[in-house]
Formats: sequence, C-alpha cells, structure tokens
Amino acid sequence: MSSTAILQVTPEQALIAELVPAGARVLDLGCGNGALLDYLQQVKGCSGYGVEIDDDKLLVCAGRGVNVLQLNLEDGLALFEDRSFDVVLQLQTLQHLRNTEKMLLETARVGRIGIVSFPNFAHWPNRWSVLRGRMPVTRTLPYEWYDTPNIRVGTHADFEVLARRNGLNILDSFGLQAGRAVRRWPNLLASVAVFSFEGGV
Repeated sequence: MSSTAILQVTPEQALIAELVPAGARVLDLGCGNGALLDYLQQVKGCSGYGVEIDDDKLLVCAGRGVNVLQLNLEDGLALFEDRSFDVVLQLQTLQHLRNTEKMLLETARVGRIGIVSFPNFAHWPNRWSVLRGRMPVTRTLPYEWYDTPNIRVGTHADFEVLARRNGLNILDSFGLQAGRAVRRWPNLLASVAVFSFEGGV
C-alpha cells in the first residue's frame, strides 16, 4: 500500500472507496486524474478502467498506471456488456450530462452495483441563497449561474424518487459534508449526495 496513493484522494473519495468491495472490477466514469481508481487498485486490490474525455487528465491517468479510455459519456456505454463490472462509479458527473436518466440506467446495466455522487442543491446554505434571491456559490457549487458547467441541479430526495421510478434498488445512501458522512437529514445538512444501488429484478 502506497502512502502517496492515500494522500492523493480526498476525504470524500476515501469514504466512497469504503463502499467498493476489495478485489472488485471497477469502471470509473468521468475518472478525472485517476486518483480514486489508483487508490482502489493499490489499497483494495481492485482492477478495471477509467473513462475520461479530457486529454490532460488522460495523460495523468496514464502516468499513474491507470487503464483509461477516452469516451464521451453522452454517447452511452454500448462498448460494455451487461454486468461486466462489479462496481460502476459515476462521481460528480451526473450534473454535467444531458442524458442523465439514460446514463443512470446504463450504470445499473453495466455494473452489479452503481455508486453515484452529485451536489445536493437542497443543502441549507443553498436554500438560504435562493431565499435571498441569489443562486448559491459554495465550495461544492463554486461557479456563478452564468459560467457553471452544471446543466442539472438535483437533491438527495430527488434521486430517491428517480431511482424508484426507474426500478433501482438503493443499497445505501448518505451525504458528504466537510469530509465526513452525514446520515441524519442528508437532504438538509450535506453538500453532496451519495447513493449505492443495483438494478431492479
């Protein structure tokens, strides 16, 4: 186990990594610089691939020794067969996608377990900003309304409704706030929502 690998993941990533079984075959959608997949390989003995579109981030992944494919998630996951991975990670990507619902179903198809995270728009500071007539600008939502890459906003409670509507079985859910898990009132008290789920039978 490499100490540098441990230092390269955020506290939030480390909490999400706890949801991934040791030795799992993992697909990380929108893997960024590959830090989490590198951590899972070194610390939990996982294998798998990252998917990323940004050229610079692909180079960083390659430098880490992370297997990475350059794909646009808007095009779907037809490249992968059903249940070809134990875990599919889709962390901080859903809010950037036009085909959010389709990609959620693809995540459930390709993986035995899906794990997603996204900014929770119902976090109390965001509610307070909207009450004051302004869109929120926070550490989790750091952009102004006119230059944000986020094309979707959702809440912890919204995802529960979407999962039920699509026949997904939620295995675990919690919020993240300042590097810790929030299990009591996550819709109000957490800036990030996290869900682990499997496809319906």
